[in-house]
Amino acid sequence: MYTRLIFLLFALSFTQSSYAFCGFYVGKADASLYNEASQVVIARKGDKTVLSLMNDYKGDLKDFALVVPVPEVLKEGQINIGDPKLFERIDAFTAPRLVEYQDANPCLDNYKKDRSASFKMRSPASEKESRDDGRLLGVTIEAEYTIGEYDIVILSAEESDGLETWLQQNGYKIPQGASRALRPYIKQDMKFFVAKVNLQEQNKTGLKFLRPLQFAFKSEKFMLPIRLGMINSQGAQDLLIYILTEKGRVETSNYRTLKLPSNMDIPVFVKNDFATFYKALFEHQVKKQNMRAVFTEYFWNMGWCDPCAANPLSQSELNQLGVFWLGGNSQRGRGIPVQVTRLHVRYNGNSFPEDLMFQETGDKQNYQGRYVLRHAWKGSPEKCAAASAYFDNLRQRHEQEARTLSDLTGWSMDEIRGKMNLSSSSKTRSIHNNSSSGDDEWWKKVWKK
Repeated sequence: MYTRLIFLLFALSFTQSSYAFCGFYVGKADASLYNEASQVVIARKGDKTVLSLMNDYKGDLKDFALVVPVPEVLKEGQINIGDPKLFERIDAFTAPRLVEYQDANPCLDNYKKDRSASFKMRSPASEKESRDDGRLLGVTIEAEYTIGEYDIVILSAEESDGLETWLQQNGYKIPQGASRALRPYIKQDMKFFVAKVNLQEQNKTGLKFLRPLQFAFKSEKFMLPIRLGMINSQGAQDLLIYILTEKGRVETSNYRTLKLPSNMDIPVFVKNDFATFYKALFEHQVKKQNMRAVFTEYFWNMGWCDPCAANPLSQSELNQLGVFWLGGNSQRGRGIPVQVTRLHVRYNGNSFPEDLMFQETGDKQNYQGRYVLRHAWKGSPEKCAAASAYFDNLRQRHEQEARTLSDLTGWSMDEIRGKMNLSSSSKTRSIHNNSSSGDDEWWKKVWKK
């Protein structure tokens, strides 16, 4: 019986799902939008890193295995089983969001003040045989543990062909190209964290899913190995990375890191299908960069938010995700020494030939993927002079919203204008301005000509 080896930081699901977005004041575009999205949380200060990997694996558990390059032989205490709900929490907190506002009555005295105020963000071989064969192949089992539902071995290897052979001899089905993918990590003298499911221990949990794996280690390199995940990829993959640091925004040092277009007014019909809008926006921006950029979707202090797509994580939740530098007197609302950067990468082997290398910057400027709906005032143009001017400007605003949406997503302007009923609003406006013309052709209403 072979275990299918997932040469990945995490296993991928290829099942289709459906998502429902109900009415909202603040809506969000979370990880569930992407069927093949994997999630990683990195907590980093100095040379100390805690890496949390969410295993989105839907196959037979006996076929699951995970291989991750690590910089050192991990002790048992450096490995932990995490809580998947923490991934849901940090995903919800950092997700791109949709907000909506209602235009004020232009006939009120405070209209000009309201209108001029812009939104500002607040600040199968036996164990002995396996070991003997390993020595002959240049593979050493440095450590073995059973932690929760996982059987874990830490391996070192002298050359990639020997490691590939060892894995095959020990029941792992190796994807084509594994030896080539393993070679750079062996040259860097990295170790290999290999985990597979202990079915007996898994049954004891009563869970139908795999819990996240976490490991803590020291390394001068601030990086995330993604190359192994490409050898058994079925196309482009989405990766969401939530990085917790003490001081500033994190970006990649070997690829361009770009902020997605944000803080833009878009047509109100998008509220009915924000998921479709955001997926189209991200795909369009990825294409514009030829799938060769990392995108920032969120950066903020973890102590507060405005507007909030979810409540900030508690100190206990942050500790569980690896934030080890928090004291006991951190205050909400005034900022805490934890910044969260959310990066989104869509990649394949050609577009991202190197692992992701990171650097913490001194940038503390808040940023969020935020898109704004502005609902028009429902009154009449005849109510006051300001109302007439308001409706004159509203047409221009709607045209600008249509152009913005087209630029963000690549959607056709004609299709967008049709969904906004811009043509029909133009006819309605001309009737308001020339009521006698409508009277002269009253008979059209009889025979509908």
